[in-house]
Formats: sequence, C-alpha cells, structure tokens
Amino acid sequence: MLDPAPTPALVLSVPVDVHGDYGAWATACALAGRGLQVVTLNSEMVMQARRNSALAAAIAQADLVVPDGAGVVLYLRSRGIRVARCPGIDLAENLCRRVVQAGKRVFWIGGRPGVLARVRQQTFGDWPEGAIAGAYHGYFDAAGEAEILTQLQATQPAVVLVGLGAPRQEFWIAQHRHLCPGAVWVGVGGSFDVWSGEKPRAPQWMQQNHLEWLFRLYCEPRRWQRMLLLPQFVWQVVWEPWRREG
Repeated sequence: MLDPAPTPALVLSVPVDVHGDYGAWATACALAGRGLQVVTLNSEMVMQARRNSALAAAIAQADLVVPDGAGVVLYLRSRGIRVARCPGIDLAENLCRRVVQAGKRVFWIGGRPGVLARVRQQTFGDWPEGAIAGAYHGYFDAAGEAEILTQLQATQPAVVLVGLGAPRQEFWIAQHRHLCPGAVWVGVGGSFDVWSGEKPRAPQWMQQNHLEWLFRLYCEPRRWQRMLLLPQFVWQVVWEPWRREG
C-alpha cells in the first residue's frame, strides 16, 4: 500500500509538494505501475514559470513537484512549512537503483552522444544486463525522436529519465508520457553529465549549506545570465508579505 500522497504547497503561486520521503513514494509508484511526472523545482524555474504560462501549466499538471532548490526550501520554511531539500539528481539515482533491484527497467534520454555509455560505466556498472531498456542522447532530430517514442512504447520501462534541460524536458514529458502510462518520468537536467564524470558535483559541505548553485556558477560562468533570476526570486519573496498586507 502506498504511503499518503504529498501535500501541496505554493512558492510564489507555483505548486510544490511536501512529503517526508519523496524517493520512497516515487519508487512505490514505479513498482506499482502508477505513472507520475516528477518536476524538480528550483528558484530559477519558479521565476520562469511566473513569466511562462506554458511552463506554469506543465508544473501544475505534474504529479510530484519536489523542492530541489535551496531557495524553494527556505521559502517554505519561512512560511512555517517543514520540508527537506530533495535534490533531483539524488532522487533520480536512488529511484533507478531501487527499481532495477526489483527487476524493473529504466530508460534514459539526454546528454551528448557517448555520455550515457559513460554513465552506465561510471555510476551504474553493477547493474545486470538488460536493466536499461533504452538510452538515447538528447541531440535527436525528428527521425531520432520517432525511434525513441517507438522504443518507449515497446519496452514500457518503470522509470524514464529525461535530461533535456528545463523547461524543454518538462514539455517533452508532458507531451509523451501517455506512451508509458505506468512509468515514473523525471526531468533530470544535467544529471547525466555528472553521473558520467564529465562535470563535477559540488562538495558535500556546499550541498549541505545550500551553495550548490554557487559551485555550478563557478564551474560554468556562462550561467550568470540565468543566475540573475535568483536575486529576482529573493526580491519577490521579501516583497510578497508586504504586497498581501497592502
């Protein structure tokens, strides 16, 4: 029997779910064939959703929205909602490991050509043959996409990880999840690059102190324009109570 479903909350009008163990609940759904679309929400995505109605709708229609970003967690805590951060990369890795241990299969989409083979070797080398129902890089054309969709429908994996970057991956999942209605679909951003060893992850102390975003900016300075959304998020958080009182 599944644990109680997550409780919805709002971060600047964008929905996020509150649960004691997101990974366990998602795993139980995957093993039970209860399909989910999982969105890993951070501050940047919150601000994008406030400007992009299509993204806001995709998030609202998702079955599980986890607090991936430190800003989302701090916002909820400031409103008296007790919640722990749930990094999407950890949720996706643990989810895959658990379903494979249970004899189910996973399907990967994303990364540059060759990256997924290194993911298999570097991070999931202990898996049995056949655990991966399909693995396709994210630089596909129309013909490549058609092949991916055919394989998804034919293999019916328990978990589908899609690393196409936000918001593209959220739209892509929402459009195609009907092909595997019993699967748990997760948008994983650049997780494949980390699992393959191509990109480092922030040291543990930075993760624990909500500074993983700063490490990513240090490693990828070109992200600075995207990071401009973070001070806007902080301003909206500070301004919101005053606006309500007014």
